[in-house]
Amino acid sequence: MRRRSLVGSLLIGFALGGCATQTTETPRGVSEARLKQLSAQVREDAAKHRIPGAVILVARDGKVVYQDAIGARDPSSGAPMTTDSIFRIYSMTKPIVSVGAMMLVEDGRIQLSDPVSRYVPELKGLKVGVEKKDTSGTATLEVVPASREPTIHDLLRHTSGIAYDFFGDSLVKREYKKIGVDAWDQTSAEMVQKLAKLPLQFQPGTTWDYSLSTDVLGYLIERVTGQSLADYLQARILGPLGMKDTAFQVDPSKQGRLAESFADDPDTKGQLHWSGVRETRKRLSGGAALVSTAADYLRFAQMMLNGGSLDATRILSRKTVEYMTSDHLGGVRGPVYLPGAGYGFGLGVAVRIASGEANTPGSPGDYNWGGWGGTYFWVDPKEKLIAIWMMQAPAPRNYYRVMFRNAVYAALE
Repeated sequence: MRRRSLVGSLLIGFALGGCATQTTETPRGVSEARLKQLSAQVREDAAKHRIPGAVILVARDGKVVYQDAIGARDPSSGAPMTTDSIFRIYSMTKPIVSVGAMMLVEDGRIQLSDPVSRYVPELKGLKVGVEKKDTSGTATLEVVPASREPTIHDLLRHTSGIAYDFFGDSLVKREYKKIGVDAWDQTSAEMVQKLAKLPLQFQPGTTWDYSLSTDVLGYLIERVTGQSLADYLQARILGPLGMKDTAFQVDPSKQGRLAESFADDPDTKGQLHWSGVRETRKRLSGGAALVSTAADYLRFAQMMLNGGSLDATRILSRKTVEYMTSDHLGGVRGPVYLPGAGYGFGLGVAVRIASGEANTPGSPGDYNWGGWGGTYFWVDPKEKLIAIWMMQAPAPRNYYRVMFRNAVYAALE
């Protein structure tokens, strides 16, 4: 990627703010008219108060080809969305932390085959919860030995047996809820201590289950390095890549740029509760706690598309990036399989393994992930394409991800 063209494009977008569609350079094969149609539809939805607003960014061949800031950054004040708005990216934290772990693999400080308990001894000797029915037909939880220990590899690909308590229902997940495993008002160490008291949801390596695995991975990074996760990511990834607005909390000088949601979700009618990002966090969640901007996340995604480097700064080797963005599951699936048809899962990202099957266009080898708050990105190495969608509206996130993906691929000629 040519640094001058990218930085110049981003500066143009920042200067113009959210007033109108921002088009920097349009290489052959990208239809600006098609992308403007997308903006028009999103602008109409924002005017109808279905979503507060959004930031759209598309890059190809190392150049920003389209960006737009639509609707309101803060619907309570009416402040307009701008291209430098800061978003809670929730699970789009996971790819960044996964890269941080793979840097330690390259450094020789950890290996993917290592049991997690080598670095987090509290998780030694975990059991597995198996649901059975008693004579009255009531479901009971039987605890059995694990066939093997969860490994770092399992944490990265969500096959550790650890769970989230909000995807699906089970007796194990009910135990998670009882003791507040995923609570924000605790440290990562306290979270791990709670996990150590509970059985795993599945035998390690047998089932894909979206989970707190990346949170445990973040804590493992802290134990290995002796640094807080915030300091480690800043030193190894965020600082070197120039991701100046990506952090675990929003600096007071930047809080005016923080994107907010409606108080109540227009789709579910329920009240929205967001993680606090205006103050220092107690728990630096490796799976869900970062804030970022479209421009910052572009720098991370471009590093990945470039094979691990950006602006002469190398973060990972080319082969490590190839390895991370390959399918690591084979035939392993789960009861709630979020990557969906046509996708496997690599190390921190969903990876497309078929041209068809999925309900959206793409290329074998493209990879993606999104966040609970509505953010989403994907990288298509075959098309040399990066697309980033930022909004703060949880309920309709899948609808807009599909709309965005369809529109971007429709714009390629």
